[in-house]
Amino acid sequence: MASSLTCTGMIWALVSLLSAAASCVGFFMPYWLLGSQMDKPVSFGTFRRCSYPVRDEERQATIMLEQCGRYASFQGIPSVEWRICTVVTGVGCGLLLLVALTAVMGCCISELISRTIGRAAGGMQFLGGLLISSGCALYPLGWDSEEVRQTCNNSSDQFELGSCQIGWAYYCTGAGATSALLLCTWLACFAGKKQKQYPY
Repeated sequence: MASSLTCTGMIWALVSLLSAAASCVGFFMPYWLLGSQMDKPVSFGTFRRCSYPVRDEERQATIMLEQCGRYASFQGIPSVEWRICTVVTGVGCGLLLLVALTAVMGCCISELISRTIGRAAGGMQFLGGLLISSGCALYPLGWDSEEVRQTCNNSSDQFELGSCQIGWAYYCTGAGATSALLLCTWLACFAGKKQKQYPY
């Protein structure tokens, strides 16, 4: 099996796959923000939440339902900033995943990735990393929403956590974006082999 990647390109393909996986897993998991409500642990992602209050008609009381799920609609996401964050981070993760899968295919298919294609892929990774980083930067702007304030003892505000804390999924997403921005973009410049010149 012939490869269209240099040795540096093989490392680029592996790091690209790891960066995309870290960003996508972190984006999908609802553990960006951790807190508690009614003595139950509560966590938020950009478009998912774990543990939420529901009305128990039988007992005529509000109880915490300890399950994870998506918001019922896009408009159900607690703040405009989190909606923007969801779209921007999702697009960034999609770009990183597309480039990572292409890079992995380049390990097996000859003449798939040239120097020019490698540099273009690096540019796409830079854009994807930038979008995800922007999403991570926007996320704290939504900490002043009513849902988050209830979870953080009514002491949270924009860029102020109150009694809540940042979860592992936020760091995972940010780490994937950072490695895509810095490492993958640089490695992509040296990933493809020079194209052979065919005399016609």
